[in-house]
Amino acid sequence: MVRGSTYIAVMQELTLTVVGIDFPNADGSNRRSEAMMTLPGEPVSLKPEPKNRHDANAIAVIGSRGVQIGYLSAERAPLIGARIGRGEEVSAVFQGLAGACAYIRVRFGGGMPTLPTKAPGSSSIDKPVADDPDGFYPDDDGPEWGA
Repeated sequence: MVRGSTYIAVMQELTLTVVGIDFPNADGSNRRSEAMMTLPGEPVSLKPEPKNRHDANAIAVIGSRGVQIGYLSAERAPLIGARIGRGEEVSAVFQGLAGACAYIRVRFGGGMPTLPTKAPGSSSIDKPVADDPDGFYPDDDGPEWGA
């Protein structure tokens, strides 16, 4: 995308942080337990919550069993929500769990997201992501905390 003389890259695939995994769901289900049972690569869905009393930009992350895992970070939710609101096709998969956060991989524009196969900058003798119990590595070109 070009705006004026500045080139703005629109990422089609990125890793996003899921926060609030240690809070209970309204129905009593446990977000962390759901995250722990979700395997890397398992589909998740994104559900905008414009009537959320804490944040009108909130986007819930729902696991494949229909249990909420948490919310996209408040920093990224407006961007992702705007793209969803414009009707962009989006698909998401669970990427991993690390400490107080979970991570998902999102792809816009069709197709399923791809999980990284190696840690960024790793050599071929390093352990593949699939062998890592957390299953999370940041994007090669993105910040370590997820895009």
